[in-house]
Amino acid sequence: MSSHSPIKTDYNYKVVRQFTVMAVIWGIVGMSVGVLIAAQLIWPALNFDTPWLTYSRLRPLHTNAVIFAFGTSALMATSFYVVQRTCQARLFGGILPAVVFWGWQLVIISAVISLPLGYNTSKIRRT
Repeated sequence: MSSHSPIKTDYNYKVVRQFTVMAVIWGIVGMSVGVLIAAQLIWPALNFDTPWLTYSRLRPLHTNAVIFAFGTSALMATSFYVVQRTCQARLFGGILPAVVFWGWQLVIISAVISLPLGYNTSKIRRT
C-alpha cells in the first residue's frame, strides 16, 4: 500500500492581496467622489469655486475610478487567484505580476491627476 502525499504548490498570493487591497481603496475613493458630485447637484457651492472640484471635472474621475481602478483591480485579483488555483501552478514570470500591479496603479494615478486638472479634452484647441 502506497501513500500519496499531495504536492504543495507555492502560489503567488502577494499580487492577489495587493490587487484586492487596492480594489477596496479605489472603491472607497471612486464612490466618495461620486457622493461629492451627487451632493454638488444639490449644493453647487461644494466646489468651493475651485475649477478642479467642479462637477464636470470630477464626474469622469468618478466614472473611471469606479470602472477601471476599482473594477479592474478586483478582476485582476480574481484572475490571478483563479489562474493559479485551476492550473495548480505558480504565476509565470517571477517579477512580471508585480510589474502588472505597479504598472496598473501608475496608470490609475496618472488618470487621477490628469482628469480633475483638465489635461484631457475632446475639443481641438486652435491657437
